[in-house]
Amino acid sequence: MSYEDNDSALPSPLRLSPPGNSDIYDLERRRQEKEDNEQLMETIVIPSNSEAFLNLNTNATTRGDAQAYVELNELQGNTWQETGRWVGYEENFNSATGQWGSSHVSYLTFKSLIQLRKTMSTGAFIFDVNAGSLSAVAEKVVDELLSNNEIRASDRDALLRALLMRRSQSQGPVVTPSGDIQMQTFSVTKRREGSDNMEASIVLSGVLDILEKPVVAFVRLSDSVVMESVLESPVPVRFVFVLVGPSQSEIDYSEIGRAMGALMADWVFCLEAFLAQTNKDVTNAVADFMDCSIVIPPTEIQEQGMLKPIINFQQKILRDRLRPTDTRLAFGDRVKVQEVPQAPREDPLARTGMPFGGMVKDIKRRYRHYISDYTDALNPQVLAAVIFIYFAALSPAITFGGLLADKTEKMMGVSELMVSTSIQGVIFCLIAAQPVLVIGFSGPLLVFEEAFYSFCKNQNIEYIVGRIWVGMWLIVIVIIIVAVEGSFLVRFISRFTQEIFSILISLIFIYETFNKLIKIFKAHPLILNYEHLNESLDNPFHPVVKEYIEYHPDGNITVKELEVERAYPNTALLSMCLMFGCFFIAYFLRQFKNGHFLPGPIRRLIGDFGVPIAIFFMIALDICIEDAYTQKLVVPKGVEVTNPKVRGWFINPMGHKKDFPIWMMFACCVPALLVFILIFLESQITTLIVSKPERKMVKGSGFHFDLLILVTMGGISSIFGVPWLSAATVRSVTHANALTVMSKGPKPEIEKVVEQRISGILVAILVGVSIYMEPILKMIPMTALFGIFLYMGITSLSGIQMWDRILLLITPKKYHPSDAYATEVNTPRMHLFTLIQLVCLAILWMVKMSTFSLALPFVLILTIPLRMFMTGRLFSVREMKCLDADDAKVNLEELPGEDVYNESPLP
Repeated sequence: MSYEDNDSALPSPLRLSPPGNSDIYDLERRRQEKEDNEQLMETIVIPSNSEAFLNLNTNATTRGDAQAYVELNELQGNTWQETGRWVGYEENFNSATGQWGSSHVSYLTFKSLIQLRKTMSTGAFIFDVNAGSLSAVAEKVVDELLSNNEIRASDRDALLRALLMRRSQSQGPVVTPSGDIQMQTFSVTKRREGSDNMEASIVLSGVLDILEKPVVAFVRLSDSVVMESVLESPVPVRFVFVLVGPSQSEIDYSEIGRAMGALMADWVFCLEAFLAQTNKDVTNAVADFMDCSIVIPPTEIQEQGMLKPIINFQQKILRDRLRPTDTRLAFGDRVKVQEVPQAPREDPLARTGMPFGGMVKDIKRRYRHYISDYTDALNPQVLAAVIFIYFAALSPAITFGGLLADKTEKMMGVSELMVSTSIQGVIFCLIAAQPVLVIGFSGPLLVFEEAFYSFCKNQNIEYIVGRIWVGMWLIVIVIIIVAVEGSFLVRFISRFTQEIFSILISLIFIYETFNKLIKIFKAHPLILNYEHLNESLDNPFHPVVKEYIEYHPDGNITVKELEVERAYPNTALLSMCLMFGCFFIAYFLRQFKNGHFLPGPIRRLIGDFGVPIAIFFMIALDICIEDAYTQKLVVPKGVEVTNPKVRGWFINPMGHKKDFPIWMMFACCVPALLVFILIFLESQITTLIVSKPERKMVKGSGFHFDLLILVTMGGISSIFGVPWLSAATVRSVTHANALTVMSKGPKPEIEKVVEQRISGILVAILVGVSIYMEPILKMIPMTALFGIFLYMGITSLSGIQMWDRILLLITPKKYHPSDAYATEVNTPRMHLFTLIQLVCLAILWMVKMSTFSLALPFVLILTIPLRMFMTGRLFSVREMKCLDADDAKVNLEELPGEDVYNESPLP
């Protein structure tokens, strides 16, 4: 039988017992009563994006956009002492230590619920009270109890004095800079910026021996109001519950108070109390809460695993809790709003079956907004985005340009990379289908350039000419791929492959950093005596230039100059200090951005500009130490190639210094396919991230057309000896975030993204103009750039699930996170998946270090069929969903402890 007869004029919108259990809950009788007693009432709307709609298992109260905060105060002597608080989960105060315990799911005794229901059946219920202070509420409570003959007339004043006794709040909940309440390890996810965002319930429970019997009062205010000196935080109060009585009664006031606190923290009960019009409605809600509660028999629990079936059982009960036919509530998409039905969102990766069909759709979808792409740029937010993204694009151009010059022996460097970034960036933003993308050089392309240069050097082939033929083949390949709408293949690139590639690039960055440092120590060893320097020269650290004669079979003679770097004192130690100093400053400023010092906008501004700040610090340090030599960034004056002695701006496709082999012209299709794979992977994944529906972009994306533009520009630019570019993931995500417009109010939401072309064009032009910053750029120590290289390698590991699982290999199980891959998959199975990824990573590393390093992208692609083979054979579909799910989130606001750059860890 039920705990309470549910004969109410206002039927509950909840179904709390599983269907079919008619002996527990007579659903047919309830439906009949609803038809007989149906009344008009206000519909309460719960948005589809609220926690209550998305997660029926949450205890967090969501009534519209209000979330519940509950405080339990117990009468101890002449003081009301706060002993418990709830924000979805419960926290208890330890009076012995004076500290709050960790947050946990409330656990209640069955006896406390029974006693609570029994005492409330005779209590005083006061609805829609118009009061602005706790004293006004207390007066109404005692008057109502007196009129109901629950207390004696002589007890009125004493009870009123007891209710208004001094309150002793312990240390309040930590309020984060974003306005959230921090309850130890559990942080509320909704901001408390306005009075409608969070509502409080006050529970007063304790012994008062002047009374003859326990008395109960339940008060609901007509409007939630902030009551001074009542709560720890200025949260508007909606409900007040009072339970006081003599100590001789068999009631445990503390446990009943906790039970009421748990009830008020439950969003379903709180919603029922908000809608209740009679006391019967409230007591019925208590009975409904009990129907959905689980009783654990007094049996010893041997291990935590025994509780797992209870979780599944509870989830089933919670799924059955809602009654979808109730007319008082509109959950999520049941909200009836008079809006024009929107057409289903077009899938930009859907194949048309026609040659170039996807590209034509991209052009039609975007070019109808072409004029608005310029008119929409008349927005001050665009100017702010230009300033920010300029530095975000300039730093990688300088860093990768210096590293590229080091890897290719100055065949390409900062000058070529900045010219390429500027010209290709302007062209791309003018005609692309998704101009929000920021194109630039990246780590994978640097790895390929190094491998291709080593290959050409070993084969005695001109590297700069070989790139032209690779570029020509790139154009052929991209035309074929776009013609057959090959961009749909990006759907098969799962987290399994992305994570292996990301960690590989990170490890290459870290390895190359220390490899370069070791070479510096070999070139400038720590010895007792060094060669004497001529201080009278303008540059006493000038390299020694030696001439040697090269004889050719045809009798010709070539005189070549070879720069020999001498060993200088203190160079190795200073280089090490500059490298680690640059790394630690950049890393510290990244952590500082998520810290607690200074206001959030200033903190994030400093963190976002951490890399240029670190470089400027190292420039200043290097200038201060004049008597020690360090290698500087090679930057020509003006628009000039990095090494004008060996090449110009136009490269002869048939051979620069000597004839290019004809067989190699055709063989270049192989490295062209490999570099295409790299550009395809990074550009398409970046477009996926930027074009997520959550960002509410309305002008469409261009998977096919943008890929054609990027690769074609790269192929043509090879004639001028400048680097290939791809869509830079981190810079593109940052650009989209900077252009995002948030709504006002207590719950900021994404309104739109200012989709336009001007910001990208201006950023590209500014990067090109920066070539004339040669006096500043040539002062940058190369080892400082290697410190940034190390920074990119280490920081890119954060946020990669594979790296987290690698650390779990040496972490005890009790410290494993609560993520699905650790809780829903057996630990040995999780470790097996990690080990398979590690084996793939080791194979890729061996390929990279071998003479076949050019084949690295092809070997990487083989991980895609490997992942498909493992699904259903080695791992179940459920396990793969947990281990290989694409759960990347769009974080347009960086909350404390979260970093938007973790959205894509690829450097």
